[in-house]
Amino acid sequence: MPSVGESPSRKVSAAPHGVLERYGAFLVDVDGVLTRGRDALPGAVEAFAALQARGRALVLTNNSTRSRSELAEHLGTLGFAVSPDDILGSAFLAARYLARHYGPVDVWVLGEDGVRDEMLPAGHRLAARPEDATWVVAGMDRDVTYAKLAEALRALVGGARVVATNEDATFPTADGLVPGAGAIVGALRGMGFAAEHVVGKPSPAAFEVALDVFGLPASRVLMIGDRLDTDIAGAQAAGLDSALVLSGVGSLDDIDRSGVHPTWIAASFADLCAGRVAPSRRRL
Repeated sequence: MPSVGESPSRKVSAAPHGVLERYGAFLVDVDGVLTRGRDALPGAVEAFAALQARGRALVLTNNSTRSRSELAEHLGTLGFAVSPDDILGSAFLAARYLARHYGPVDVWVLGEDGVRDEMLPAGHRLAARPEDATWVVAGMDRDVTYAKLAEALRALVGGARVVATNEDATFPTADGLVPGAGAIVGALRGMGFAAEHVVGKPSPAAFEVALDVFGLPASRVLMIGDRLDTDIAGAQAAGLDSALVLSGVGSLDDIDRSGVHPTWIAASFADLCAGRVAPSRRRL
């Protein structure tokens, strides 16, 4: 795997032995790290099991299209041993955030079933009409239509506020990048209604929930992801070390352009868990 600033043809030595052993728990993204599209990435299942043997590993994902139960079931079919309690999805984070800060509320969902399915267990009510909603919960919606946007606008004109599951610009699939939840949130912003809260990565809210679950200081937790703008930047802001894997959205060129430097870089999640990692240039 090339180091930052090196050509892809050059190689680096593995990181010092025991890199992962310095951490007591791990946060792991899904898309571009464990999976691509509907398939597990090569070696990811075995690597995740090895990581779980080192310490508790929670899946922290901005994907809001599936509930925690659905995502656990999907990952299980691919061979990953995870339960719903091991998953912090952005739809769950949105439901928890609203419940903790505003109590049970009436919501209008501009998103997929994963968002709706997380609202009810948190005590929220699905509004019968847009005008009855006090919050519009916006997430990725692969079936968005003009009519759906018009319904959300009715809720917003009626006084509802916006909470976004995340603002990811893109979403990695087996066929390449597709628009992410940021496209939905951007449509609302284009109508004059910006999100009041964004709860997914890189929001501090996402990492606060994770640290509460672990019961560990930030210095003992490693975030593993493929996006500099969410996984890595969010971890840095929350005081966590981070590892960028190059099997998803982020690239070495992106590091130089953005100035966001992860603690570690690996070609893939499997390489990271096998110790084949390089420190970021900032740490050399």
